Order: sequence, then structure tokens, then C-alpha cells
Amino acid sequence: MDSFTQTLAATQEKAFEINMDKGVYGSFAEIGAGQETANWFFRSSGAAGTVAKTISAYDMTVSDTLYGQARRYVSEERLKQMMDYEYTQLLDRLGEKRGKDTCFFSFCNTVKAKGYRDNGPWSAWIGVRFQLKPGMPASDFVMHVRLLVPDHDLQMRILGILGVNLLYALFYKLDRMEQFVQSVGDNLDRAFYEIDFMRFSGHGFGMFDNRILALELVHNGLSEATLICPDGSVAQPADYLYTRPIVLMRGSFLPVCNIHLEMMDAVRTKFLESLPVEQHSRVVDICEISLSNLLRGKNVDLLEFLDRIEALAAEGKMVMVTDIARFHRISTLLSQYTKEPVAIALSIGLLNEIFKDKWAEDTPGGILATAGHIFVNKTKFYVTPWINRTTGEFVTAGTYKAPEKYHYLYRHLRETGCIIEVPYFNQKLLFQTPRDIVRMIKTGDEHWSEYVPETACRLVEHIKEEGEK
Repeated sequence: MDSFTQTLAATQEKAFEINMDKGVYGSFAEIGAGQETANWFFRSSGAAGTVAKTISAYDMTVSDTLYGQARRYVSEERLKQMMDYEYTQLLDRLGEKRGKDTCFFSFCNTVKAKGYRDNGPWSAWIGVRFQLKPGMPASDFVMHVRLLVPDHDLQMRILGILGVNLLYALFYKLDRMEQFVQSVGDNLDRAFYEIDFMRFSGHGFGMFDNRILALELVHNGLSEATLICPDGSVAQPADYLYTRPIVLMRGSFLPVCNIHLEMMDAVRTKFLESLPVEQHSRVVDICEISLSNLLRGKNVDLLEFLDRIEALAAEGKMVMVTDIARFHRISTLLSQYTKEPVAIALSIGLLNEIFKDKWAEDTPGGILATAGHIFVNKTKFYVTPWINRTTGEFVTAGTYKAPEKYHYLYRHLRETGCIIEVPYFNQKLLFQTPRDIVRMIKTGDEHWSEYVPETACRLVEHIKEEGEK
């Protein structure tokens, strides 16, 4: 049996299992594509056990009549309108008749699929309003999907399988979030789609931490990146960052150090000089953490992860968690979210990493090609100084010497404004690297407190515990 046949069989088996479950019953409203999720239940035996109603309000006027006006038809706003209407109607019509024994649900999606002469992007908002137990208030689940293949039929197939997977995961896989996320992505090639946002809310989820769900998305390979706001909420990156300039710093932030904060402030100040005044208030500060900086063996340290998030949030920073190691992939990712200028903050040490051949070994065109991807659209490096503690030499972007074979490439990037020198200088902080500070904490040197903000105290405790083991 080939993989495609196996996928069809596995998805049909899930749909059949749900059809045979007498405890769940609901409606399907799918807009902008076909009725791909509902179709799986009709193709399996016993659809009457699950499907109360299906609808595809494809015409905009019809859609507005049912759900009300919306600024955008493929949006979370429209999805919520659909869930409100469909679930209310379901309870009004069937609640008295079978509410004592049934968990009702309304599955909704609003989709922009590939159309005639359409070059994308393509995406879907998918949501389910559901009951955890009969008679209980409703819970909500919402997710955003990016469709990555320019093939209408394949997009339809992806949407249908995702829909069945999602309902199956909600009904049978809620005990563990890692299993839940894996179940949503069952039997689908990760090259075909990306889920960049998930959120639970409503009854039973008042204390649920959606940041853990966001991390699991990246950890399980369903998304390249997830975005977490200072207030602890999870944002859909393209919606949140659309038309916003960005200052981004990469790091492990274990712990968050004063030098990180001062460097970002210095870069932001320099960055604002290049922006119109009306754009200043829209600049977003993002601290990006690669998943490799969160893994211990094969597992993620969730408590340590949340402590890093909260320490950065206390400083007003957003956090982006990614599974990206290379700088050019970060630039490509950000260019999908915003067309406004992007400042990537880095030190001389990280600048030196860019010119190491290992990062371009499998890239046709090598470092020259990756440089082209790094500085896509309006992305620039904002480079802060470094002190050589052995010689005392103070190195800036202007005095830095790239490896000889990349001398002219670096000179070109400087002269064309792709690399900007940031006049940051705090000698005390520059003389102590984050690794030095970790060493101080582990060895009980109390001078660490001069280099770490009070907001990072929990992270410090983690490091102390690690040093005691």
C-alpha cells in the first residue's frame, strides 16, 4: 500500500470512528473552498451519526446575510462570526431534543484557496466550537493554516484531512498537548502546509497556557515559528506583524542579560533614524529563540522556556520561537510577514559567524547566495561593538575585518547600507559575555546580579540548580 493510499485509509478510519461515536454531533460550515471536511464523513459509513448540517455560503452576499459584515472574509473575525451563528443555531434546534447525551460541535473554516491566475498566498482559518461534556458551556479552538503548494486539488485534500484530524484530536487526544498537536498533523507532508497559530479558549481552558501549545507546534515541525506577546497571548505572525517595522535579536537569553536589553535599545534608536516619525510607534521588538536553545536531549524544558518568555515579556519584548538555525531563513521568514524595514541586531561575534562556510555548505552559490537571502527586501544588520578581552581592541562594524576571501563582499554590504554600525558602548557589560555570567551564577559569584535584570530571577534559579547537579 503506497503512502497516499495509507493516508486515505487512515483518514477514513478516523472519520468512521467519529461517525460511530453516539456522543458527538454537529454542523459543518466551510467557505472559500469545497466542503472537504464534511465530505470525509459522508464518504464513511454512518455519517448521520455525526452530521447535523453542512453549508458552504460561497456567495459573499449570502455569507454576509448569515454571519454579518466582516472586514476580511478569510480572517479570525469572520471565523468567529461563523462559529457564533452555527453553534447557536445548533443548540436552538437540537439542544432540548438530545442535549443531555450529546457533545455538540460546530466545525467552521474560511479559506483562500488557489484560484484562476492566482499566485497566492493561500491560507485558512479553521475553528471548532465544542462541548467537553454534554450540557457544558462551549469551548473554542482556532488555528491558522498556510497552504504552501500551488495546486488547488492538493490544497482541498490537505484541508479535508486537517479537518478530520482536528476533530479526532479534539474528541480523543486532549489529555496531552504534544499528542494533540501530532494528531492534527497526522498523515500530511509538512512541505504542503504550515500551522502557524493555535489557541484554546472558553470553558475548561481558562487556565490553559496557549504558549505551550505554540511551542509544541514548532517542536513537532508543524510550524517554523510562533509569536508570543508580552501579555502572554499567542499571535498569528502575519496578522500581527503586517505593515510593522521589526527589531529582532537572536539568542538563547539564558539568562536574559542587561547587555541584551541595552543592545536592543541602541539598535532601536539607530533604526528609528531611518524611519518616518509616524512609523516609530509601530516598531516591534522581537527576541528570537531557536528551538535548539530550548532542547535538553530530545525534550524541551517547558518551565525554563516559560521563564525566559516571562523575563523578556517583563521588559516589553515579544518572543519568537523558531526551528531555524541560519540567518538567511530568518530574513526570508520575516519577509513573509511584513514589507516594512527589518533591523536584525547582532554583535561582532555573530557577524563573524555569517562568514563561516559551514552555514552555506549545502546552498548553491555559497555565502554569496545566503547574503542575498539575508538582505531581502528592507532587511539590514545593525551591528554593535565588541571588545577583545585579550588585547583590549575595540571592534566596530567599521573596523571589523572579514575573512580575506569575503573582504570585498563585506565592503560591498557596508557601502550599500546593508550593514549599519551602532555606536553602542558599555565597557563593563562588553567585558562579560552571557557565558561568563552563567559561570558566575553556577560558581556562586554574586557579581552576576550586576549583569542580569531583576526580571530574570527565575532563570537564574534554573541555572543555579543546573550548576548544583
